[in-house]
Amino acid sequence: MPGENLSRDEARERAALLSVEGYEVSLDLRSAVGGTDAGPRTFRSVTTIRFRSAEPGATTFADLIAPSVTAVSLNGRDLDPGAVFDGSRILLEDLTEDNELVVDAQCAYSRTGEGMHRFVDPEDGEVYLYTQYEPADSRRVFANFEQPDLKAPFRFEVRAPEGWVVWSNGVGELADGVWKFAETKPISTYITAFVAGPYHYVTDSYERVLDDGTRLEIPLGAMCRKGLARHFDSDDVFLVTKQGLDFFHDNFDYPYPFGKYDQAFVPEYNLGAMENPGLVTFREEFIFRGRVTRASYERRANVILHEMAHMWFGDLVTMVWWDDLWLKESFADFMGTFSMVEATRFTNGWITFANNRKSWAYRADQLPSTHPITADIRDLEDAKLNFDGITYAKGASVLKQLVAYVGRDAFLEGARRYFKRHAYGNTQLGDLLSVLEETSGRDMATWSRSWLQTAGVNSLTPQVILSAEGRVTELAILQEAAESHPELRPHRVAVGLYRRSPEGAVERYARAEVDVEGPRTVVGELVGTQAPDLVLVNDDDLTYCKIRFDEGSLAALRDGLGDITDPLARALCWSALWNLTRDALMPARDFIDLVLRFAGRETDIGVLQMLHAWANSALTHYAAPGWREEGGRLLAEGALRELRLTEPGSQHQLTWARFFAAVASGEADLQLLQGLLEGTAKIDGLEVDQELRWAFLEPLAAHGVADEGVIAAELARDDTASGKRHQVRCLAARPSAAVKAQAWASVVESDSLSNALVEATIAGFAQSSHRELTAPYASKYFEVIERVWGERSIQIGMDVVRGLFPSLQDPRGTLEAADAWLAAHGAAAPALRRLVLEARDDLARALRGQACDDAVG
Repeated sequence: MPGENLSRDEARERAALLSVEGYEVSLDLRSAVGGTDAGPRTFRSVTTIRFRSAEPGATTFADLIAPSVTAVSLNGRDLDPGAVFDGSRILLEDLTEDNELVVDAQCAYSRTGEGMHRFVDPEDGEVYLYTQYEPADSRRVFANFEQPDLKAPFRFEVRAPEGWVVWSNGVGELADGVWKFAETKPISTYITAFVAGPYHYVTDSYERVLDDGTRLEIPLGAMCRKGLARHFDSDDVFLVTKQGLDFFHDNFDYPYPFGKYDQAFVPEYNLGAMENPGLVTFREEFIFRGRVTRASYERRANVILHEMAHMWFGDLVTMVWWDDLWLKESFADFMGTFSMVEATRFTNGWITFANNRKSWAYRADQLPSTHPITADIRDLEDAKLNFDGITYAKGASVLKQLVAYVGRDAFLEGARRYFKRHAYGNTQLGDLLSVLEETSGRDMATWSRSWLQTAGVNSLTPQVILSAEGRVTELAILQEAAESHPELRPHRVAVGLYRRSPEGAVERYARAEVDVEGPRTVVGELVGTQAPDLVLVNDDDLTYCKIRFDEGSLAALRDGLGDITDPLARALCWSALWNLTRDALMPARDFIDLVLRFAGRETDIGVLQMLHAWANSALTHYAAPGWREEGGRLLAEGALRELRLTEPGSQHQLTWARFFAAVASGEADLQLLQGLLEGTAKIDGLEVDQELRWAFLEPLAAHGVADEGVIAAELARDDTASGKRHQVRCLAARPSAAVKAQAWASVVESDSLSNALVEATIAGFAQSSHRELTAPYASKYFEVIERVWGERSIQIGMDVVRGLFPSLQDPRGTLEAADAWLAAHGAAAPALRRLVLEARDDLARALRGQACDDAVG
């Protein structure tokens, strides 16, 4: 990473100097097949850039990360590559008004999911390539000016192995052994893309008559590895795609601007997906090899629509610099759920958003690294880390609040004007606010200062005063903020009053909307109503806040959370209770007790899966150590009870089966898992497919029941890329000091593993039941992280620093070690310090939770 960074100031200076007229890029990928992998495997990349300089005679640089450069020519002058190329930049001196740069380089294939990733399928030996660039890895594939505001049209051509197909942003044709692609519209470097190899490819088309009477036809394509073709439900992918295109054309009044629409599901992908115009890339785990729940299909639909929203928010109109990353990610996150709820079968998407997505934001917004939605991004390393819960989920939550603030019609009309006014250009915060002020008549500057330019999350708590006759005489909302981020924001909230009916259901009987301002707001509309059992602030989830409860409401939830009939209200209550647990205001064992008593009645499968994840986290991180064993036993017993009671063959049964495997530890539990694997045990309706087999095998490996031979036999059943990842995870999960040493060395001391196998190894290594086995690595972690950060790619560096942080071993000792490292490494890379600081804060929070839980023990 040294030398590969780019600062905001450098980008501003270069943007003021240059305007790029176009790129021509020629790649030769025939080296992807054959030969050996000794040393870096490279491909030839020849780039021609035509650009103008505002200052003749000026000096600047182009970006390129490559093992070697064969030739550099600037305006017909041959430059010495050894003199002008330092491994990440090409020095360009004595510019003229009109310039032409030609760079002939040997670029390296990647095994980390960055740049041109090369994957060899263990199932059939086929090679697959794809690119992933965000925020700044196109420079690993061709020379360029790697910043979002230097947009340009691109012409690509690719030579590929015989029999391969190559895709890029534009339509391509094969002629005389060369794939040539239509010139793109002006786009940023980070959203150019290639996919190449013997992919399984399916086609369809989308047609629409536009308002002016013209017919729009968009060719659709979807692809995956040949080994996944039998699992590929492309019909459903195309269905959601067409529904999304209908929705965005109905609401954006700007036709899809990039011609075709291919979607590639690719192996070993670091992200969920990437919005390359005309060629969206997804992680191939969205192709389901086994039975999954409706929540998995909903998640895939949401991601498809999130990336589609980017075609307008991000690709057509792009932020100037990564400070305004929210201008694409927050909008895509919001529009993904908005369009999914209104245009697809997943009409309960806002429940998932409230319960799942926002929990990511609440966590991120309470870290010491929290930041305003419009962030201060100093350089590319900052940018990489700001693809976080603030930029995505908090930003989307704030946009949901904005729609309530300005109105749906004004919001969408603002978007329409924004696209037309800034098409193929770059924008900043003020550009969007100005059109919203036009369409809504609202003061957007005040709203922006409160919501976009300050950090932290407010807490809203109801205060209820009742008369002797059981009526509400006063209801107020108390707003609080953390001392570190004291901003009290304006909130448009709904307040719901709930009572238990004679039939036993807990239902809403009164509701009022109110604008919360300052520390205390009276809700006059609800005065005189019957005394509630439960007051739910932020009912219907209109704003972004942490919900708190008065004592009576909390007691009502302890007694009858499962009786709340409205699934969104129930999801909001679960989320609020989890926040209480994380904030050490509710003992972990109390939260686990609520899950054991009420999760079996949860109808929304996505909420149920989230409850399982939270319960496991409560046990692992927030439960008092002395109660942890009992808590694990209770969770396993409860999971098995629900597994046996749930409707045979249902998605709820599958979800409880996976949770049971995650918490199983006792001898009887492990014997049952082993029996289900071997076919000697059976649970009515539960089909143990290959993915579920791996889910059952991991805890068996972690508890020493399944050895290397058993894991090898399972790989023989599933000798695929997915099977290999599962095998590596299971191998690293075995309870052996030698196994842990090998796993540590393979990740920390070697760079031979691909990104996917690094991730799998870390997951297997960091078993919560192996605290003593991994304890020796706590001190080693702090000795190696700066070296790892300096030597490895930023993605691998992030995986190692986050994944191996020793939070489970001697937590107080780790806290002291983290503080000592931070004190002694003030000059370390800011992004590395941020990762350590975040992990340290999570650990401190866990210790506060353990103290809270221990106090009731």
